[in-house]
Amino acid sequence: MQYGFYFDQNRCTGCFACVVACRDWHDVPAGPACWLRVKTVEKGRYPDLFVTFLPMTCYHCQNPACVAACPQGAITKREDGIVTIDSQKCLGKDGCQLCFEACPYGAPQFGPEEDASVQKCDLCRERWAERQKPVCVDSCPTQALDAGHLDDLKVKYGEARDAEGFTYSEELRPSIIFKPRKDTGHLPLRRIIVTPDREMPG
Repeated sequence: MQYGFYFDQNRCTGCFACVVACRDWHDVPAGPACWLRVKTVEKGRYPDLFVTFLPMTCYHCQNPACVAACPQGAITKREDGIVTIDSQKCLGKDGCQLCFEACPYGAPQFGPEEDASVQKCDLCRERWAERQKPVCVDSCPTQALDAGHLDDLKVKYGEARDAEGFTYSEELRPSIIFKPRKDTGHLPLRRIIVTPDREMPG
């Protein structure tokens, strides 16, 4: 069994509702640690621009680099595929940042406190026990996010592993599938000519 994420890049508007919901649910204080971030992907030059979004979190890789990198065994992968942290075993950011350095997706995070222990997304493991999906999924107003058993997600959504701004690692095999942005070309912006009386499209 392997839990994972699905993300529809066509639906995301970059509203950050998922980020706020995640921080609130897990009581992550203001500071550098943020379990879920939304990356803005910008391409092109004015007036031909392309903008889309990408969630950056722990993708609960099937072969996670962070697990292998941790010298204390503080990071483990459960039978359901969720990668978890035992903060009591962590050496802290002053003593070790090997997991942070090993993860190409920036999932391991450290708080502002002195010698903070590592932290990251745990795919809302306590919510699954209550038959609820992760809070980021439930908070998304455009239904751009989903989560569940990876095989079920593939049946429902397909098996696309690429999206704008994302690089899939064949070695780590992140547990996420995508519906990538359709209009991968640049988005034309309408030029506005401002006159004293009115605005006229150029």
